[in-house]
Amino acid sequence: MTLHLGYGTNGLTDLRLDDALGLLADLGYAGVGLTLDHMHLDPLAPDLTERTRLVGRRLTSLGLRVTVETGARYVLDPRRKHGPSLLDPAPEARAARTDLLVRAVDVAAELGAHAVHCFSGITPPGTAPDTAWKRLTEAITPVLDAADRTGIPLAIEPEPGHLLATLADFHHLRGLLGDPPSLGLTLDIGHCQCLEEATPAQCVRDSAPWLRHVQIEDMRRGVHEHLPFGDGEIDFPPVLAALAATGYQGLTVVELPRHSHAGPELARTSIDFLRNAMTRGTIGTRKGGAPC
Repeated sequence: MTLHLGYGTNGLTDLRLDDALGLLADLGYAGVGLTLDHMHLDPLAPDLTERTRLVGRRLTSLGLRVTVETGARYVLDPRRKHGPSLLDPAPEARAARTDLLVRAVDVAAELGAHAVHCFSGITPPGTAPDTAWKRLTEAITPVLDAADRTGIPLAIEPEPGHLLATLADFHHLRGLLGDPPSLGLTLDIGHCQCLEEATPAQCVRDSAPWLRHVQIEDMRRGVHEHLPFGDGEIDFPPVLAALAATGYQGLTVVELPRHSHAGPELARTSIDFLRNAMTRGTIGTRKGGAPC
């Protein structure tokens, strides 16, 4: 049983992308969670296709796998964090988010990524739940069409405070959409600790059929704060053993978006911590596809 460890570029925003990728390869990571943002493969700047090809060649030369992530805070609107969302009251605003996600799917296809990550967004004030779910299903449908076209699954993340906040909400969306095969799940281990009734290990087991992407960090119950490993409450060996037992072959990406000031050091200590936890759980790791 093996896990493929990655690190998110949203936790390395003080580094140039080339430097961030080189760092992760040198540390022994198998891949990267690449957040499309103004400092890392800007999805709205000119010549995206050519820039994506250059990144793809860099990833290949370093032996790194990739997931495309779309949680950039201000990539669409410099004044609204994560705005506009798929739930925005204005149709043209929702369309802007849909277009960004379709673009992300195309970038992922060029890079050979194993999934594209996204989330629903926060329900706008005064919006009825039925209206919010209707907006989400309509706005995400073209993205699922792009996922079907490219063969790159869309992996939506339950996010505390969002319309789609829990695993139960993920299954509700699946039902509304008719269970499309291109819709999968991003499971954030910290969010399980924060919000779910089940333990993080049980969440992994329950989610196994739909897992397309995994994010990992430490967290405390009831507090949505991404923490370095050891600063929260999660017992990681059982979680990692459960994840390996599912047969999941995508990336397990360290998600520390508020710690870029210490990104290089945290990338080092994080892989050391996870390797130690996997050793205690007798789980193997892979770097670039080769046993280590």
